[in-house]
Amino acid sequence: MSDTILKPHQRELFGQPIGLYILFLTEMWERFSYYGMRALLVLYMTTSTLGDDARGAGLGWTSKEALALYGWYTMLVYVMSIPGGMIADKLIGQKKAVLLGAVVLCIGHGVLVLTDIWAFYTGLGLVILGVGLLKPNISTMVGGLYKEGDIRRDKGFSIFYIGINLGSLLATMIVGGVVAKWGWHAGFGLAGIVMVLGLINYIGGQKYLEQVGNFVSSTGNENEVSYGKLYSKLFSSPKQLLIAIILLVASIFGWYKMDWGYGMLFIFLTAIAALLMMIYKELETQVYKDRFMVLLLSFIMVIIFWGAFEQAGGLMNLYTDTKTNRNFFGLFEIPTVMYQSLNAGFIILFATLVASIWAKRKLKGSEASSLFKMALGIIIMGFGFLFMVFAAIQFEKSGTSSMIWLVLAYFFHTIGELCISPVALSFITKLAPVKYASLMMGVYFAATGLGNKVAGIVGESATDYGEYTIFLGILIFTMIIGALFILILKPLKRLTHKAEDNEREMHSDEAEGFELADN
Repeated sequence: MSDTILKPHQRELFGQPIGLYILFLTEMWERFSYYGMRALLVLYMTTSTLGDDARGAGLGWTSKEALALYGWYTMLVYVMSIPGGMIADKLIGQKKAVLLGAVVLCIGHGVLVLTDIWAFYTGLGLVILGVGLLKPNISTMVGGLYKEGDIRRDKGFSIFYIGINLGSLLATMIVGGVVAKWGWHAGFGLAGIVMVLGLINYIGGQKYLEQVGNFVSSTGNENEVSYGKLYSKLFSSPKQLLIAIILLVASIFGWYKMDWGYGMLFIFLTAIAALLMMIYKELETQVYKDRFMVLLLSFIMVIIFWGAFEQAGGLMNLYTDTKTNRNFFGLFEIPTVMYQSLNAGFIILFATLVASIWAKRKLKGSEASSLFKMALGIIIMGFGFLFMVFAAIQFEKSGTSSMIWLVLAYFFHTIGELCISPVALSFITKLAPVKYASLMMGVYFAATGLGNKVAGIVGESATDYGEYTIFLGILIFTMIIGALFILILKPLKRLTHKAEDNEREMHSDEAEGFELADN
């Protein structure tokens, strides 16, 4: 069948739906805006209010204060994916949720151009809301481009992941130079401009997305999602109610013993835990229940991975700025922000290669399950901290450390990320109950957000324990956790009830398309 008689949303490019590339570009510009600001945030907060160079005045906060806010901000950006997914499921659909999120993001970055402190907090709040609407729903739309069992799905998510990291690469390569010449708020403004580009691309590509992300009213439908009804059923489920009460009491205790922020977080997590318990109970078959449980267990790996990995924007960012020799062969000094482009650059270079290796292993019948990839990803990423340990040792001896340690650390972090992050996105679309797809994608990103908060807490502790101890602790802990999940791989795979096995079965035309995409 020729392209001339195919509808726009049915057309393909390099063996993948054209809609994938529309979402690729939208996410690329959204990630440019996010990672550009993420790279600046801690540095801006810790810069003196008098200014230390052409970048201008910062907020003058201590490292500990800055890392604390960084942890809260990066956590909330992803935790808001849960209500973002709910809004899509119940009210407007994924397609409109992405559109609304993009608009809010444009406004948020625009507000951050202003220098007042109220604009700083307001802008961060709007970015949190915008990402919460856009992030889970655009990823769910990518999964919706493929039929069940389509082996191109994992590769499609890897291509989509390249878009994420191309945005990150461009941001970290460009924003640092913009800030150095025109100041912090010019960098924040640039993030807003590129988000407008993402919005224009998304609106212009709607004809290629006709079949995905549409809101379908479930009123009177047996598949209707009613979170209110699920919560009401909690009171007729003694076991689940008891667990919820215990968690709520612990949350209130945390409120009094810690602070109101943690209290609100714990109460929110209690509400989500209660909802997930009721969803589990309402699932119709044991197969669905087992898959749902495996999905939740996989989120533990997600939290641990990002708790370690997100040191890049916090502790490792500060370490690069203050303790790394950034002089490039005596020619010039590399801006701190640019080191974060290493991760994105490595992803662009190796994403399709890593995805192809896993796909070929799967076709040959070798171990290539999503759970195995994720556990291995934690181990590989954790190994990267060995080089940060070497960096800390060198600094203690000579008062500076070589940039080669950062390059090696980011390389292993990247390979680990490629084993877990795009894989986890695809895994959710395979195992999550269809009517809860956006919600579960939101829970995944919330797990990512919790990992970000853990990263902030761990980074803060470096003030008391030192970088060497923190880097070594992360190295040991991630190795142990990754190995434990590999040890229990077989029983976990049994609980997926062969959800991934049918991906080995392709028709000849699908295989041909896959080989084309591989080349």
